[in-house]
Amino acid sequence: MSHQLPLGPLMIDVAGLTLSDDERQRLCHPLVGGLILFSRNFQSPQQLAQLTSEVHALRSPALPIAIDHEGGRVQRCRAGFTRLPAMRRLGELWDRDPAAALRTARQVAYVLAAELRAHGVDLSFTPVLDLDWGRSSVIGDRSLHHDPAVVAELAEALIAGLHDAGMAACGKHFPGHGWVEADSHVALPVDERRLDELASDLEPYRRLRLDAVMPAHVIYRQVDPRPAGFSNFWIRLLRDEIGFAGVIFSDDLSMAGASFAGGIVERCTAAWDAGCDLLLVCNSPQAVGELLAHWRPPHDPQRAQRVERLTPTTPALARSSLQRDTGYLAAVTATNRLTA
Repeated sequence: MSHQLPLGPLMIDVAGLTLSDDERQRLCHPLVGGLILFSRNFQSPQQLAQLTSEVHALRSPALPIAIDHEGGRVQRCRAGFTRLPAMRRLGELWDRDPAAALRTARQVAYVLAAELRAHGVDLSFTPVLDLDWGRSSVIGDRSLHHDPAVVAELAEALIAGLHDAGMAACGKHFPGHGWVEADSHVALPVDERRLDELASDLEPYRRLRLDAVMPAHVIYRQVDPRPAGFSNFWIRLLRDEIGFAGVIFSDDLSMAGASFAGGIVERCTAAWDAGCDLLLVCNSPQAVGELLAHWRPPHDPQRAQRVERLTPTTPALARSSLQRDTGYLAAVTATNRLTA
């Protein structure tokens, strides 16, 4: 029987392919509002479907289940799933044939979202909107293009494909991670550009209708001494100037790029106070335990409602139905052509 419980502000992870009793208990904690999966949580399509089904049955409204599944280097589910191309392949296709690139982008995103949803995953953290400045190894071929107008056009097609399968779109890493060279998983990158010099990085966010946004663990020192996800300035610019009304995620608060704010309780408080709606805490069960025991943010019904909107409202096509669906099969063919 599921617990009636509003969604909380934390998105946490689990250790393996099935849930332990402790993990079931944690996922039913009032502070928890979502689950993020990693490669270690995936063995086969059938196992994934069983895991997500159990998570969704734990509480009502169901916890949204998210994953990093962009294509190329960043694809958590492999066996039994279509191999997705690095997003740079779409940019290269654009340079040869823009109409074909837009058509293919929508098909690739439909395959990505339809396959995940068929196995109970609600959200992928995609599209990447970082510009390809040719400087960042951690972004690299995850970027669609160096031209912000092209990034916006291709991302719009990707978003349409995600929406075709009933999946929300999460743009990242706001306001742009493509210029800095350091990897925020292991360091705290600093972008020394002024606000006016960041205009091209911001352009996709101004042009697109996104359901969710994830800020970068990057300090834009000429603008604000805090990383974007801890910065009232950047969150306010996103909300008030750009007019974004969807969910703002923090990036993983256990990453080195978040150490700026102190211990895990201080990090979550700082990201929450800055205006993030859903805070990721991954690969650190001890940190999650500390938060569940000691963090007491005020309940915010508006933020909880925003998070609820991430859960798809249309039923997913089952795997067996997808295999008979001509649109899906054509999209797989187009995706395979680009990956090859």
